[in-house]
Amino acid sequence: MMPATVPPSRDLVLIGGGHTHALVLRMWGMRPLAGVRVTVIDPNPVAPYSGMLPGMVAGHYRQADLEIDLVRLARFAGARLILGAVTGIDAGAGRIAIGAREVGFDVASVDVGIHSAMPDMPGFSGHAVPAKPLGPFAARWEAFAARVAAGEESGQAAVIGGGIAGVELALAMAHRLGTGAEVSLIERAPHVAPEAPVLRPRLMRALAAQRVRVLTGAEVTEVCAQEVRLAGQAPVPSRLTVGAAGARAHGWLGRTGLPVTADGFLRVGADLRVEGQGALFAAGDCAHLGHAPRPKAGVYAVRAAPVLFDNLRAVLSGRALRPFHPQRDYLKLVSLGGKAAVAEKLGIAVSGALLWRWKDRIDRTFMAKFDPLPAMPVPPLPRERAPADEIEAGPMCAGCGAKIAPAVLRDTLGGAGEDAAVIVTGGVRQVLSTDHLRGFTEDLALLARVAALHALGDVWAMGARPQAVLISVTLPRMSEALQARSLAEIMTAARAAVAEAGAEIVGGHSSMGAETSLGFAVTGILDRPPITLGGARAGDALILTRGIGSGTLLAAEMRGQAHGRDIAALFAILARGQGDAAEILAGAHAMTDVTGFGLAGHLGNICRASGLAARLDLGAVPVLEGAEALAARGIRSTIRAANRRAAPVAGADESPRAVLLHDPQTAGGLLAAVDPAQADDLVARLRAAGHGAAVIGRLLAGPPGVALA
Repeated sequence: MMPATVPPSRDLVLIGGGHTHALVLRMWGMRPLAGVRVTVIDPNPVAPYSGMLPGMVAGHYRQADLEIDLVRLARFAGARLILGAVTGIDAGAGRIAIGAREVGFDVASVDVGIHSAMPDMPGFSGHAVPAKPLGPFAARWEAFAARVAAGEESGQAAVIGGGIAGVELALAMAHRLGTGAEVSLIERAPHVAPEAPVLRPRLMRALAAQRVRVLTGAEVTEVCAQEVRLAGQAPVPSRLTVGAAGARAHGWLGRTGLPVTADGFLRVGADLRVEGQGALFAAGDCAHLGHAPRPKAGVYAVRAAPVLFDNLRAVLSGRALRPFHPQRDYLKLVSLGGKAAVAEKLGIAVSGALLWRWKDRIDRTFMAKFDPLPAMPVPPLPRERAPADEIEAGPMCAGCGAKIAPAVLRDTLGGAGEDAAVIVTGGVRQVLSTDHLRGFTEDLALLARVAALHALGDVWAMGARPQAVLISVTLPRMSEALQARSLAEIMTAARAAVAEAGAEIVGGHSSMGAETSLGFAVTGILDRPPITLGGARAGDALILTRGIGSGTLLAAEMRGQAHGRDIAALFAILARGQGDAAEILAGAHAMTDVTGFGLAGHLGNICRASGLAARLDLGAVPVLEGAEALAARGIRSTIRAANRRAAPVAGADESPRAVLLHDPQTAGGLLAAVDPAQADDLVARLRAAGHGAAVIGRLLAGPPGVALA
């Protein structure tokens, strides 16, 4: 990630992808600090922008309009992104817990926002959704609004909490749901918007105009599936109940031993460092400015970003830090459901459509900082001139897209070759295989897990039980402290993945190199005859356990062109082992795992070994989310052209789905030739086990080769 002449020696970790950290990452991409490895940790691949949430609820924006893509942003900033929820910080030891996993740091910053869940309210956890965090609420709301629009659900909804945030949500919900909807706003105080008395008359008029039922002095006793129960009042009917009653700190912050306020927010000084800490910062809504307390508002998070950016660089480079002086007051712009807004500052309030357009411009200007990001540089091709059909343009792919061309391997090694070698020692049959991946992600634990599962695929494909594993690790140049942290992340994840498969890492080798790469040599025990490439029979059905397109997705992510949600979904699939799928397919006549040579190449290997022809149903081939759209935009893995030349598919054109037949797969699915009478039952069992399996074609008597049906 850093220039090769300055190996990283210090770890900067940003915990959370809130507004402040998003701006810091963008600034870091423009002005990186040599010798620093940056990591951002967040459970979600996108970070919603709260300023546009009421507009999305009202239907003025799409959900995608208010999402900051952390996958793209991290790539732009040269940072590694870890998708996970932080559960603890050990500031003294410089460790961050992400569940059972740990990541080390030299300097860290916390920007995890707030939540509005009410865990102590009976029924809330099971029947309501908090307005914050924004991601889960946005998804729940969009699904509810769609059902109401389709006539599948009544438009009864309730908002608990009548502050400005609750009022704004209730107005937006009523506008979106339209005539016939019944939106209720429940507030325990005597008035709505208790924090904004100047705005209250205008907000009350807007609530009346949108036919929002306002209940003040109301105490919620229980949230049920179809109503909200109140003390001493009739229940409020509600098919969707939203919690917006105040800002609450995440509970784990209070368990870190760090200084927090009585309500759990991290106490920070003027330089945004957590009180008593020299290398731990906090910003945004999760932080309490002890020197200048302010309300929880996005404007302060945005204004803090340049100061946090400068101070992170300062503490990493030994320079003086500067203070953050938040403004005393700020312009409050509140949406009124439709395309109108009310504004207040210094005790003066005005409203109208012009103010909504002003707010819209402010919000869109902020989001424009993240989309589009400056284009990623494209390294030159390996040689000055190359025919377009010989080497795909763009940076060399990682994962299984970094394989040597299949024709070169075939000419050099001869034949298709089995997935693994079968050896007999003392009467025990074993399989032996090796695999190696160029790093496709800077999340070393994820890379280690996927690489291990990728290597285990050859053993599973032959019907063997994984037994023993050797690991080979190559790390780029970095300080010894970072070497230790990196190796710990890799080994912890690799051991866990291998142990889940019933095997054990028994040794390995490590070295320094130009970039991260991981290799695994795997042995397995054969309790039954091996499943080979050559055992297929005419008439067999072809089952694929996992969608194709990972090479295209990873190629697009390298270029900063993939959608973060698609990459997060891909990583979740790649991190799932297929040992259970192999057990379900134990009676297959032939089986292989689809990896670097693509679906067409690996199916071609079965055809050549078995002396059969294959007919693929292109429409039945499962495709990973986002891959087909990227292929339509011309995104290709660098080995795709070589795969196509080595294993042409008769009848295939350059349509997006057909292009993916030659896409190299990292930790791809198992491809099995099975008795056609058993195919549907096998697919049903695979899907019940969580695999995206499908019957994709058949094997026929005829000259070896692959064609579309």
